[in-house]
Formats: sequence, C-alpha cells, structure tokens
Amino acid sequence: MRIPLALLALTSSCFSALALDLKGRIQWNEHCEGLGELGQTKVVLDNGRLHGGVTQDGTFVIPEVPAGTYVLSVLAHDHAFEQLRVDIFETETLPEVRPYFPGTPLNPPSTITLPYPITLTARGKHDYFVPRESFNVLAMFKNPMMMLMLGAGVLVLLTPMMMKNMDPEVMEEFKERHAKMSGAQSALQSGDLMGGFSQLLSAANEEAKGATSVAAKGPSALGAKQRGGKNKKR
Repeated sequence: MRIPLALLALTSSCFSALALDLKGRIQWNEHCEGLGELGQTKVVLDNGRLHGGVTQDGTFVIPEVPAGTYVLSVLAHDHAFEQLRVDIFETETLPEVRPYFPGTPLNPPSTITLPYPITLTARGKHDYFVPRESFNVLAMFKNPMMMLMLGAGVLVLLTPMMMKNMDPEVMEEFKERHAKMSGAQSALQSGDLMGGFSQLLSAANEEAKGATSVAAKGPSALGAKQRGGKNKKR
C-alpha cells in the first residue's frame, strides 16, 4: 500500500510547525576574540539534550527544537557564558528569550525579555592556575600544634630556673611526683595497664591526703611555719 504524496507533505508540514531551528550568535569581545581562542564549543539545551556547533563567525543553530521551555548553556572549556531561558511555542511566534540564573526555578519566568536571534558574549575566562603557597611564619603560629610545641619549649627552658628558686621541701615533693608519674608512664607503655593505673591512683591518693592534712592544720600552723622560716633567716 502506497502512502499518498499529499499525506507525506501534510505530515512534514505538521512536524515543521512543531519544531524550530533555534538560531543565535556568539559576539566576540575582549574576553574571547575569536573561534580560535574559544576552541571546540557547543551550545546545548537542557544539559545536552539538544545541541549545535559554533561556526567561524560565531553563529550557531540547534536544529528541530520541539515546543517547550529550555535552559540554554554554552559548553566552553576556557570561557564562562550566561545561561538563558528559551520558550518555544507551537505557533509561528518567535521564541522568547529570558535571563536565567542557575539554581532558581523556571517558573514564574522573568519579566525581562531578550532579543531573538540569541546573542551571547563571554563573561570571563576560567582560571585553572593555582599559585603555590609560600612560606609564612605567622601562619605557623596560628597552628594549635605549633603553639603547643612552643609552650612545651618555654616550659623546658624555664623549669631549671624555677627549680633553683624552689623551696627544698617542695623540690622533694616535686621529684617524688615526677618519679611516680614516670613509673606509671613506663608501665603503661610496656603494657602493664594495671600497674600503671595503680601507680596513678596511689599518687592521686597521696596528693589528696596531703591537701587534707594541710587543711586540718589550719592557718595557725602555716603562720608558725612562716615565722620559723623568718627566725632562721635572722
């Protein structure tokens, strides 16, 4: 069964009425002076659903675009272009072009309309160069680990001076506590957890007993001790 030529012509005319060749042009400017600088580029609708290439003079055509609402983008490696909203109708009305900002809803559409055929210009160039970080002394001191290391170094330098001016009794107590803490640390490092924890607990109990005895004696004993020290100096 042969299909009449009139029916084929009617079908083709209906299809052409429902589809449109979307046309536009990339206008060269100081950011992009020509196709050689632009490189291989595509103008796409809805992230590549429909697309068209760019010619030497900057014009592009996306063929047979059905009626609907689309987001037009330019896929360029080194240049940035704005995105546009394009509304194509089933009638012979020209497409409506509006600005579009990524991340915003398509509806309601913007009240600003742009001329057709579409005109696009490069807004800037992508900068892929990342400068190497230079040595910064101030940035080192902003690091918490560096501050801890600096504080530990200051304590190591000031400890001998503090120990020279320390009371002999306090010095003995300090040495005993240091010896117990060192023993507990060595026990924990060797794997003897029970021994290390027991030494820590015993040291804590002795410190608590010492504080309790000093509190029980009261300020009178402390004053007598201070008076005794002054008499010895005389």
